[in-house]
Amino acid sequence: MKMKLLAILAGAVVALPAVAADVTYRNDIAPMLKKLCSDCHSAENNAPSMAEFKLDENKYKKQLKVGPRADTYEHLLQLVDGRSTGALMRRLDDGTNPYAKGKAGNMHKYLGETDAERAANLKIVKAWVVGEGKEWNLNGIKQRGEMPPITLEQLRQVEAKY
Repeated sequence: MKMKLLAILAGAVVALPAVAADVTYRNDIAPMLKKLCSDCHSAENNAPSMAEFKLDENKYKKQLKVGPRADTYEHLLQLVDGRSTGALMRRLDDGTNPYAKGKAGNMHKYLGETDAERAANLKIVKAWVVGEGKEWNLNGIKQRGEMPPITLEQLRQVEAKY
C-alpha cells in the first residue's frame, strides 16, 4: 500500500511541470481574469482598448475607475508583449522582483482574497507568461527609472499560449 501511494505521489510530482507548461489563456488565464479582473478591465464594464486608454488615462483611472481591456487574448497580449509590454507583470508582481524593491504591484492585491490565493494565481500567470520556474521581468519598451528596457531576448521568452 505504501509503495502504491509513493508511486502515485512520485507520478504527481513528475506531472506538475507538465501541467504548468500547459498553462493557456483559454483554460487558465481567461477564467481567472473573468473572476478577478472583469469589474475594471472588460468591455461589458466600459473598459477601453489600450489605445483609447492611452489617449486619456486620467479620465479612465479617476473618473470612470477602469483600466485598459484585458478580457480578450488580443487585449491582454498588449500588456504582455505589445507596446505596453511589462505592464501586466509590473502590476501583478508580488514585490520580489529586484526592480520592484519589495513593493508589490498595484494590482497584486486583486489576485485573490488571501496571500496563498494571490501567490497561487501569480504563479499561474507567471507560468503563462514565461513558463514554469522562469523569472519574469518587469521591463517595458522604454527604460523606467533604474529598470532597463526589455531586450529582444526577453521578448522571445514570452510564451503566453492561447
